[in-house]
Amino acid sequence: MSDIAERERTLASRLRLAVVRLNRRLRAQSSGSNITLSQLSALSCLHKAGALTPGELAAREGVQPPSMTRVIAALEDAGLVARRAHPTDGRQAIVEVTDAGRTRIEEEVSARERWLDQQLVDLTEEERAVLFQAAEIIDRLASR
Repeated sequence: MSDIAERERTLASRLRLAVVRLNRRLRAQSSGSNITLSQLSALSCLHKAGALTPGELAAREGVQPPSMTRVIAALEDAGLVARRAHPTDGRQAIVEVTDAGRTRIEEEVSARERWLDQQLVDLTEEERAVLFQAAEIIDRLASR
């Protein structure tokens, strides 16, 4: 293996591990709510995408519809989502985020960003500039 290929393999490995570790730390930061990660993920998806059928939400989240049905029921019991009749298909329902759900998402995002802001304070201006560029590159990679 060439030196360039070895460096690229090492970069891929280090980057993957760093992203996994950062994601784990960010997920650990919470507003103190009792919402599960699956529920938070589904709620976030609905917040970003807008109202969806349970099947559409399950597909976007990469889970089986019966699993999503349980997640939606828990979110509905907590008042974070609401179901309404589908406008054209009486067999379907539409699930959408409630005002309480939007507030919960904002609280969760705020808790994670506060933690990350505290970590960034300890970095030099140059390190923050590098991370700014890295964030743009990682976002571009994730969008492909």
